[in-house]
Amino acid sequence: MSLDSVTQSVDEAVSGFFEPIAKWLGEVVFYTVPVGGTDLPLIVAWLVVAGLVFTGWFGLVQLRRFKLAVDVVRGKYDEKGSTGEVNHFQALTAAVSGTVGLGNIAGVAVAVSIGGPGATFWMILCGLLGMATKFVEVTLGVKYREVHPDGTVSGGPMHYLPKGLAERFGKNGKVLGKVLAVLASFLILFFGLFGGNLFQVNQSYAQLVSVTGGEDGALGSSAGALFFGILIAALVGIVLLGGIRSIANVTSRLVPAMAGIYVAACLIVIVVNITAVPDAVTSIVEGAFNPEGVAGGVLGALIIGFKRAAFSNEAGLGSAPIAHSAVKTKHPASEGLVALLEPFIDTVVVCTMTALAIVIANPASWGEARAGEDIGGVTITSDAFETVLPWFPYVLTVAVLLFAVSTVLTWGYYGLKSWTYLFGRSRASEVTYKVVYTVFAVAGSLLTLQTLIDMADAFLFTLAVINIIGLYLLAPVVKRELGTFLEFVRARNADPNAGNGDDDDQEPVKTTV
Repeated sequence: MSLDSVTQSVDEAVSGFFEPIAKWLGEVVFYTVPVGGTDLPLIVAWLVVAGLVFTGWFGLVQLRRFKLAVDVVRGKYDEKGSTGEVNHFQALTAAVSGTVGLGNIAGVAVAVSIGGPGATFWMILCGLLGMATKFVEVTLGVKYREVHPDGTVSGGPMHYLPKGLAERFGKNGKVLGKVLAVLASFLILFFGLFGGNLFQVNQSYAQLVSVTGGEDGALGSSAGALFFGILIAALVGIVLLGGIRSIANVTSRLVPAMAGIYVAACLIVIVVNITAVPDAVTSIVEGAFNPEGVAGGVLGALIIGFKRAAFSNEAGLGSAPIAHSAVKTKHPASEGLVALLEPFIDTVVVCTMTALAIVIANPASWGEARAGEDIGGVTITSDAFETVLPWFPYVLTVAVLLFAVSTVLTWGYYGLKSWTYLFGRSRASEVTYKVVYTVFAVAGSLLTLQTLIDMADAFLFTLAVINIIGLYLLAPVVKRELGTFLEFVRARNADPNAGNGDDDDQEPVKTTV
């Protein structure tokens, strides 16, 4: 029996068993209600409302503290002797690598096809709102993180939900927090294996095959797929063994590189078509409030834009705090401010650049997609760039590979923290997880397992329901932490040496055994 027939049989068997479960779960998690002639997914409304609430609660923190966030990333307010594993910049790039990916390339193209150019405007607005949510969850991630005897750090909703709720509400809060923490760990672990690993490897392999001769090319065979899977698994395994320090060292180089390549390509398309920019901007603004050919009109464009942004930047899902929690700091809110830059980079910059390039280039495939034809998002984006850069499919392939590898690495770390929370931090437990994760990377080039990937998406957004409930209940804690950090900033600005000694009077992060 050939490798192709084996993988096809596995795909069919898995899909046949899990498809009814995935379908039911998707209908529940992504339940929609008719609003103004279109369907509104309640999970998207849940995420957007959270962004609105936290934006108001913290007084437009994403705008008023933006410069401060940049200064923190630059290291202006670093303190000697801070507990943690990585600096602010490395923590940011590690988290960004988990969000910037294929959704920024393909998902945005789908958004402007269904919702028209106006979807871009609402996508930007949703990204700005998500900055406030990200600030809240990451501040809590650092506040309630655990620092282990070996110096490694664990954080995320599986830690701040039980600790924070117990601290605020006593015994009942502790019980509720523990239940939510176990659920959150399981949901993150499942998505990490299928959505953060298998799907990324599968899609990057597909793009690589498409530019190397297709199925008749050098990598189109089962042997080529196996080779690619083993290569990615080996790279991921080596980096994953080094922990967050190793991942951060890679992503701090990889993320700027991949973002730089992609944004540079976007800018080339824009500069070559510079005379079309004013009309493109006008169509985006007018399309937001007076869209043509969009189901549901203004509300339809708004929903599509919000949906794409919410799915892209993961604000409120509880995943990013896992990476950010490893930062070296004595002030949790300092990293919360750093984290609010994440949706800005992912959605406001990268997603908007993609949308603007497509609107300006106006490729034929985009028009066909808007007319109702089934055109892949990657194809539309690739065609837009190809109008200026005939060799762009090769650049896109490099970008996709970089996006995929960085995403696999980051979600490998997220999954590890969930695994060890559920099954313990013994060496045997960690090795078992890393072996399982690398095997999934190999399977990603051989299998599609689309049904399990659909389930993983549903699980990830179920996490948003759990996580945001905790964020609302713990928002007063974040308010206090922000006040404490702003006091430190004022003192540091008055005296650059303030708080920079080893005997700093700030309360140290609690260490657990």
